[in-house]
Amino acid sequence: MARNRYAPDRGLTTRMVTTMFLIGLLYVVLVGVLVGAASNAWPVILIFVGGLFVVQFWFSDKIAAFSMGAREVTPEEAPELHGAIDRICALADMEKPRVAIADSDIPNAFATGRNEKTALVCATTGLLRRLEPEELEGVLAHEMSHVAHRDVAVMTIASFIGVLAGLITRMALYSGLSRNARNAGPAGLLILIVPLVSAVVYVIGFLLTRLLSRYRELSADRAAALLTGRPSALASALTKVSGQMSRIPTEDLRKAQPFNAFFFVPALASKESLGQLLSSHPTLEQRLEQLARISADLARP
Repeated sequence: MARNRYAPDRGLTTRMVTTMFLIGLLYVVLVGVLVGAASNAWPVILIFVGGLFVVQFWFSDKIAAFSMGAREVTPEEAPELHGAIDRICALADMEKPRVAIADSDIPNAFATGRNEKTALVCATTGLLRRLEPEELEGVLAHEMSHVAHRDVAVMTIASFIGVLAGLITRMALYSGLSRNARNAGPAGLLILIVPLVSAVVYVIGFLLTRLLSRYRELSADRAAALLTGRPSALASALTKVSGQMSRIPTEDLRKAQPFNAFFFVPALASKESLGQLLSSHPTLEQRLEQLARISADLARP
């Protein structure tokens, strides 16, 4: 990992390594079941799985940016945004990422890219219009922390097994695999196992990545607050952005919801306990409590 001045987070590193190990086990199980169900076609399966992984990992930044309507901007086009990122890069001793703006009234920001060289940090026009300079810097420092800790790449890899398992499950259902398996006799039972195992793998992988995602958001908040020395500015941005979400039309929020894992604040957040378990972000209360503790620690002589 490249050296920078973001505070190291051993808890995040441990959780990322553990999640990747468990995801790897799920991957081995899923591929093993696929090969077992179609032993004569294992080269095709491996090529398909490998190709899908390469596409998701190598082009995830471009896919995410395109999907969210991010447009790269020059310092002349967005001097305030570039200036804020320049100051954060100087504080963190990091390479400057590509800078983009998404034309959306939803106040949010996200970072993507598999490493510092391919990183892109994007803010929406709604965010730029609503935040004060110190608040904006806090949000951008949060996003740059994701880049510094390389958790964008880890989340991309971790989510791959869920994408693959979900794809296999849907293909099996749409192709009437279960009906064909019943007609195939005992040998068809193995074919039935494929969508069942895929569904189980999808659920476990989904829960693991959501758990890691919630921790990485708290880690990014903490790292940003310590880097800038202004946890109150980040807390103010969190409160303001979360409050403004209620003024955005629900239809627009639902369209943005699939990208929640990338965002600074989720477009739609559930207050129910089950919804929090499935959420990509911790609750606003958890994030503000952590920032309050950091603020108190920094105030001590």
